[in-house]
Amino acid sequence: MIRVMLVDDQAMVRTGFRMILEAEPDISVVGEAVDGLDAVEMVDRARPDVVLMDVRMPRMDGIEACDRICQGEDSPRVMMLTTFDLDDYVHAALRAGASGFMLKDAPPEQLVDAIHIVANGDAMLAPSVTQTLIDEIARRPQGQPDAFPGISELTSREQDVIRLMAKGLSNAEIATELILGEATIKTHVGRVLSKLGARDRVQAVVAAYESGLVTPGA
Repeated sequence: MIRVMLVDDQAMVRTGFRMILEAEPDISVVGEAVDGLDAVEMVDRARPDVVLMDVRMPRMDGIEACDRICQGEDSPRVMMLTTFDLDDYVHAALRAGASGFMLKDAPPEQLVDAIHIVANGDAMLAPSVTQTLIDEIARRPQGQPDAFPGISELTSREQDVIRLMAKGLSNAEIATELILGEATIKTHVGRVLSKLGARDRVQAVVAAYESGLVTPGA
């Protein structure tokens, strides 16, 4: 059973999400918070696996709340939900530790799929959000590798792997591209995440772009 906590300052929005998620046999809504501060205080009691977090809220916004929640040991996965497809939100949320970012107008089935993906330890970005993130990084000055010490520790094979991760390839597709076993690729991905201190593939790819190891369009 996947335990989900809802964080949104609009009661009707929380009610709608609860109805969608509790219709699923393997998802349980274990708490509702009205803003980021409430979420930070509630997370230890509710012990969710996934937190669905709005971005714009009073007292404490979703990005600051995400940052605080993700600092804890055994912290839940956080997926940001917003009506705004804005560059600053996407980048800031991922830097804060979010494992997913979706727009509130996504179809219910996509929301449910995203919950399963994030709960299983992977990352989930809506296609429009992914493009927004890449476009935003492309406009930034060339990255500085020194800002990410783990980048210099990557082997040439691990660099090959993260470049293919940045193209959105799955482990199976990377294995085919590099003519290696999928288990080997999984090991390489794990080492990449460890060296970069990343929670998931998306954060590793963000670090690769920001350091200049990967460039948009390359």
